[in-house]
Amino acid sequence: MTHVSKNAADLGRRTALTGLAGAAGALLAGGCTPLGATSAQGPTPSRTGSATGSADGATPGVMTLFKDPGFNFNGLLALGAAGQGSSEVGEVLTAVNEINKAGPSPQTYTAAFKKLGDQLMVAPVGGKAGTGTTRLRALRAAQYYGQALFFVLGSDAPGGEERLYKSGRRGWDTFCRLSGPPPVTAAVPYGRTPLPVWFFRRDDSGERRPTVILTNGSDGQNVDMWTYGIQAALERGWNALVYDGPGQGQLLFVDRVVFTPRWETVVTPLVDWLVARTDVDAGRIALTGLSMAGNLAPRAAAFEGRIAALVAMPGVLAPWLGFPPEIRKILTPDKAETNNVWNKQVVPELTPAEAATLKKRFEPFSVPAMLAARDGKMFTDFHTPAQLIKSLDITDVVGRIKMPTLVLDYDDEQFYPGQPRQMFDKLTSPKDYVKLTAATGAQLHCSPMAPQQHCEVVFDWLQETLPGR
Repeated sequence: MTHVSKNAADLGRRTALTGLAGAAGALLAGGCTPLGATSAQGPTPSRTGSATGSADGATPGVMTLFKDPGFNFNGLLALGAAGQGSSEVGEVLTAVNEINKAGPSPQTYTAAFKKLGDQLMVAPVGGKAGTGTTRLRALRAAQYYGQALFFVLGSDAPGGEERLYKSGRRGWDTFCRLSGPPPVTAAVPYGRTPLPVWFFRRDDSGERRPTVILTNGSDGQNVDMWTYGIQAALERGWNALVYDGPGQGQLLFVDRVVFTPRWETVVTPLVDWLVARTDVDAGRIALTGLSMAGNLAPRAAAFEGRIAALVAMPGVLAPWLGFPPEIRKILTPDKAETNNVWNKQVVPELTPAEAATLKKRFEPFSVPAMLAARDGKMFTDFHTPAQLIKSLDITDVVGRIKMPTLVLDYDDEQFYPGQPRQMFDKLTSPKDYVKLTAATGAQLHCSPMAPQQHCEVVFDWLQETLPGR
């Protein structure tokens, strides 16, 4: 008989799952996906407002699109993307009102945004779309498919996850193909599964330019990198490289490759590819990491010395701490003990919302968990992916970082509160710390309502840190 420790055995539903009902609504979308449940500091709007209402909840100044904080955060991300052309305010608010009218749920959210994406991938009513129109509609479609993708595992068609990802990818690829100049695409060697990359240039002159490698977070899509860096880089005369790494995009949803704690093995081949190009200034290659990549990018920079500047958005030392302590207590050194508690005590008492939350949070770290979720089932091995998430802790390697580093933080950071400042304090390299605030609507994880401000801070710092020669 499997031995169960007293601490593990005491994890009843109300103990082990404290806050998970709220956490089911506190997940983030796109490139800003944290690993776990919301903290007590997260947004908890007290009412459902109209698409034009303002919040009266715990975070002043946050527009309330949905009462559920997860749907609300995703909606804010979609709305904020309008400044970069990767959404349209009217389209987002129309979808929001449609979802609220039907009753917010993973099913209605997924259906509304998928429908919007489908509409944009065909010619507009009344005529044939020109190239420019087709390009921009495809970019917005990619955004809306990404919105739908995030909640599909909680819908009544979880098996459509890969097809939905491919729909968003088709929108992204259409946008790229019609861009001028289109990004250079390649498959950069990485183990047995190459990394798809998109290398954006301001023009095709061949001029040697500074280059930023933009790293997505958990569940982020390429369209989010347009919002959080590609366009800003091009406007300032920089090149921008976007890629799908393990646990992201194509590598996760199609190739079935999960996250790795050794992110330098991902970034080093990208740097090799860049320095071989004549239109890249090899001495001015910067690396950014958005959301959970605020952990991945610093890890890579600690071991890849050719990175000239690093930006963590926000700084994340230990993603595992993004889970509530009650969930972390399930994990013990003994795999059988851990999984016995998970399967016999925790899973049977999960609500549908709690189950959907955990399926989504664990899929980038476990192919069996992803496949089970697509089949409408809960994964049975908690221990293996939990250990992988725990292994992402970079507390002991931050001191190896040598290049200038900018650490971002946010008012009301919901998922890694305190960690950005802790990372900044541990850095021994030249460093800066900037907190984006509610005074200008840039609060919350990844500043969902203010990505343009976000980019202004990042690229002003990069241009000052890596000036032209």
